[in-house]
Amino acid sequence: MQKRQRQAGFTLVELMVVIIILGILSAVALPKFMDVTTKANKSAVDGAVGGLGAGSALLHAQWVANGPTAAQANVAGFGASDVDTNAAGWAIGTDGTLNDAADCVDIWNGLMQNPPTVSTAVGSDYQATFAGTTCTYTYQADTARIITYNTADGAVGKTNN
Repeated sequence: MQKRQRQAGFTLVELMVVIIILGILSAVALPKFMDVTTKANKSAVDGAVGGLGAGSALLHAQWVANGPTAAQANVAGFGASDVDTNAAGWAIGTDGTLNDAADCVDIWNGLMQNPPTVSTAVGSDYQATFAGTTCTYTYQADTARIITYNTADGAVGKTNN
């Protein structure tokens, strides 16, 4: 007598059940992973806001400690001693005047230690622009997230919802 060989493998029903389970798992897990990216972008901007705000406050404190009552070039005792202030003691760049986005880049790099990259062009972590007395830093990974620095009063703000 011949023995009948039994074929090993999955039935169509078993394969369909596995596909359905994988579909349900991916439908539940995918939104979680997408939310992680949003939270990471928000955290990155929050960290930069904290660093810029702290740097601004520390520069102003050093300006007060140095005793001037006017604009100061190259505030001694702060960072690389190359940041300039206006008459109120707030950073305006490194060339003595605040007149373009390049000065905003200098403010960013001068106030923070190991800052995220910033440039006046696309291609860095943040893109700097300038208008009036305000430097605006747009987070390039999510351009709806924006940091502002008001050179008139040192106020740091954000749009980071």
